[in-house]
Amino acid sequence: MEKENILNQDTVALDQQTDELIILDQTLLPGEVVHLRLSRAEDIYEAIYKLRVRGAPAIGVAAALGLYAVCRRLPEGDPAEFHREFVRNRDYLASARPTAVNLMWAMDQMTKALEAQGDAPVPQLKEALKAEALRLREEDIQVCRSIGEYGLSLIHDGDGILTHCNAGQLATVRYGTALAPIHLGRERGMNFRVFTDETRPLLQGARLSAFEMVAHGVDTTLICDNMASSVMNNGWVQAVFVGCDRVAANGDTANKIGTSGVAILAKHYGIPFYVCAPTSTIDMNCPTGKDIHIEQRAAEEVTEMWYAKRMAPQGVKVYNPAFDVTSQELITAFVTEYGIVRPPFCDGLKKLFEKKREK
Repeated sequence: MEKENILNQDTVALDQQTDELIILDQTLLPGEVVHLRLSRAEDIYEAIYKLRVRGAPAIGVAAALGLYAVCRRLPEGDPAEFHREFVRNRDYLASARPTAVNLMWAMDQMTKALEAQGDAPVPQLKEALKAEALRLREEDIQVCRSIGEYGLSLIHDGDGILTHCNAGQLATVRYGTALAPIHLGRERGMNFRVFTDETRPLLQGARLSAFEMVAHGVDTTLICDNMASSVMNNGWVQAVFVGCDRVAANGDTANKIGTSGVAILAKHYGIPFYVCAPTSTIDMNCPTGKDIHIEQRAAEEVTEMWYAKRMAPQGVKVYNPAFDVTSQELITAFVTEYGIVRPPFCDGLKKLFEKKREK
């Protein structure tokens, strides 16, 4: 395959020779394909906050590998001091993106791996963190493939699929969540017609999903966010697939701003609306969507980004939430690595985690 094919590029990886976190800088796509090598906590925080690495699963894996890279460079002395430095760096990285539950989940997994070692010598503690971070990376690949298999069972060859933002390979280690069924279908010779919402204000649909789909030879049409209703009304869409950054225990779901509007339109037109959700993104300790903290981002993303000159008047107020919450009654089903969950979601999600514990 051609070198520039984005599907050949690792989104998140660890250089095991230098113990550096390697990420694909998504702020430069689709114009440039650049990998960053990071080992300082400040640089990793900046990469997560500035969306150089983005997508809930990829953020979690990057944070885990990054935390190891930082801790790998700590002194080999007192284990108690190592534990203290681990906690300080863990909490710092965890604060970079408050809405994406995978970030906190990954930090919790790294903490458990470290605590299981007790007061072991520092070299042993470092090896435990490395092993856990690499395990989380491999697990993400397997989880996304499983989501793709279940999602593929919901669609047919030739279907039109609308997606919002980017929940494909670029948002994970491999395959993606919402785009995983399409990638797997293409591997098996299936053809879909994909409509990618532009996804204002950061254009992840235009810059990333469209780029990724075209790279895999998918019939892809880019639309502005306010064109989704027209496309649905034309009968061109048979299903909507989106990812998520956090799912509450009742099924309310936080995803990239604009998702709730797509869900309302899909309900109106009778189109199934599927949320692809790794169980690491489901927060059973969060009762409803009202309890999800929504990240507010800089006004410049709306007023200046992507424009040669500022396009909005000085002094205008800007409301720029990164996410919105889609109410559970608008969601047809969740597609997870353990199967498809349909309403009522309070019961269905509980049973899902019981199934997970059994496995």
